[in-house]
Amino acid sequence: MQNERMVARIPFLPSPHFNRRPEGASIDLIVLHAISLPPGIFDVSLVRDFFQGTLDVTMHRELADLAGLRVSSHFLVDRDGRIYQFVRCRDRAWHAGVSSWQGVDNCNDYSIGIEMMGDEQLPFTAAQYREVARLCRCLMQCYPGITRDRIVGHQQVAPGRKWDPGRQWDWQRFRRSLSGIRRLDLDFAS
Repeated sequence: MQNERMVARIPFLPSPHFNRRPEGASIDLIVLHAISLPPGIFDVSLVRDFFQGTLDVTMHRELADLAGLRVSSHFLVDRDGRIYQFVRCRDRAWHAGVSSWQGVDNCNDYSIGIEMMGDEQLPFTAAQYREVARLCRCLMQCYPGITRDRIVGHQQVAPGRKWDPGRQWDWQRFRRSLSGIRRLDLDFAS
């Protein structure tokens, strides 16, 4: 029997909410986010619809504020650790908004956004820690400018404006997961 390493292909669900990165922009940051739509509900189909611009904001009163918003992320990791991609890495997703990291504004220009299904109440799952770490290691291999200290939370690039991934995200646990990843077996749209 031949020993073949299985490569997991991440489903690509294209979002219209993206544009080109500025000329000469180097991808060297990952911004981690948390999302639930409506708050406390972890329904991937609603997030997919939101990122694809097809969300019916009348289905829940908590969604009304999202009417007309054009938001996306490169990746989404659900509670079971399944990964979905919405924007190619080479393109600029609209995830960080008004933001700055280490004195450089407009993080969307040079970052990759990873949304995780989560909120301010429930802990993230073991599968999410494992798969976010695996995805980050793959991205670090593809984009050498991304180092361990250049994986940050939305609240760090937009302090006072954003809370996520919040106190529920255990950064020490994530760093341990990141260190433990050896197999880089994800295939995504670069």
